[in-house]
Amino acid sequence: MHGAVKLLIGLGVVGGLLVGADRVAVGVAEDQAADAVVSSGWMTTKPDVDIADFPFLTSAVAGELDKVTLSSDGMTVTDGKETVTVHAFRADLSDVKFTDSYRGVTIGRGSGQGQVDYRDVSKFLVGGGLIGLEYAGPGMVKAAMPGGSIEGKLHSEGNEVVVDGFQLTGVASKLNGLAADRLKPQRFRLTGLPAGLSLAEATPEAGGVRLRFTLAPGTSLGH
Repeated sequence: MHGAVKLLIGLGVVGGLLVGADRVAVGVAEDQAADAVVSSGWMTTKPDVDIADFPFLTSAVAGELDKVTLSSDGMTVTDGKETVTVHAFRADLSDVKFTDSYRGVTIGRGSGQGQVDYRDVSKFLVGGGLIGLEYAGPGMVKAAMPGGSIEGKLHSEGNEVVVDGFQLTGVASKLNGLAADRLKPQRFRLTGLPAGLSLAEATPEAGGVRLRFTLAPGTSLGH
């Protein structure tokens, strides 16, 4: 019995060392992956990388990871003129396979999301925009105008964010000049997205516009 206890303790120590080595290896791999994401041009700012596979070394030897998560608060998007920040960007990648002797990867599936502040969305609308743009309820946004406000629906069509269905309230309902221009449907196309990433949905929320993305199956990253 005494010998069995020693054996179990010994196995426990060995197991702990192996787990420790695995965690060190995954930490190094996550940092290298973050650098590779930038050097490959997929993102312009270094993200935090989380590799969920355990044990990692087994997956690495097999050349395939089940799940990798990238997160960043510095990702940017543009409409070709103005550039804004996507806050709390997160990309969930699945079936990530190593290619070219571990110098690149192919991603089987992926999706992402993040949020853009209303003041930044305003930059894309009518040359600096619907000033004071804010949440107006499910699917709706509004902006203050002299004597009232303007409300519209915000949604996406392909890689474009669209604001339409405008209505004026109060004295502002008497259209003139700029007010009439602002009632026209407005849209802007997001460009500069990481390769393979497309806008799937834009949804107004209390804290900003939630953007959801999809990743084209088989997207490749490498040097």
